[in-house]
Amino acid sequence: VLFRSFTPTCSSTHLPTYNALAPVFKANGIDDILCVSVNDTFVMNAWAQGEHVDNITMIPDGTGAFTDGMGMLRDFGAIGFGKRSWRYSAYIEDGTVKKMFVEPVKEGDPFEVSDAHTMLKYLFPEAKPTAAITVFSMPNCTHCARAKKLLKAKGFAYEEVVVDGSQGITFSTIRAVSGRDTTPQIFVDGKHIGGADELEKYFA
Repeated sequence: VLFRSFTPTCSSTHLPTYNALAPVFKANGIDDILCVSVNDTFVMNAWAQGEHVDNITMIPDGTGAFTDGMGMLRDFGAIGFGKRSWRYSAYIEDGTVKKMFVEPVKEGDPFEVSDAHTMLKYLFPEAKPTAAITVFSMPNCTHCARAKKLLKAKGFAYEEVVVDGSQGITFSTIRAVSGRDTTPQIFVDGKHIGGADELEKYFA
């Protein structure tokens, strides 16, 4: 799967959705999901950390050689990007490209066919996405760590919202959405589950 790091569409939808659906892909036999971008390893690591990506293998293509070999290298010099990858996704089996979804060449930032849902539907038409889970957490929170460990053990991907004030997320935010001022606070498909103890009961 190919992206352009930190750009709005890739960071808000493309990468996060593949990360969220990774357990579904893997449950149906996919070995790994790779994100290749024409950037160095430091950019890729920072991108993964910033987006809380832990279900995807990030691959830097610093020189663009791989992307060029795939026929996807484009010159975005007109908007100050230089050479970058065109947006697409590919299904590769034993080193052979079996299917590619390449975005159409049109004005703007097309994002119509390379998304995770399109790939999932193509590969596994009967597969259903897992529950949408959000965890409000704090750094160095032992109960948060316990809840996240449980979710991973159960095979659930989750979105983590860190309450540290750096992105405007504070305890006032938690109180507004959950009625509580402790962490973690966990939501599953829009339903408030509660903290780590409640999550354990939820899965019991």
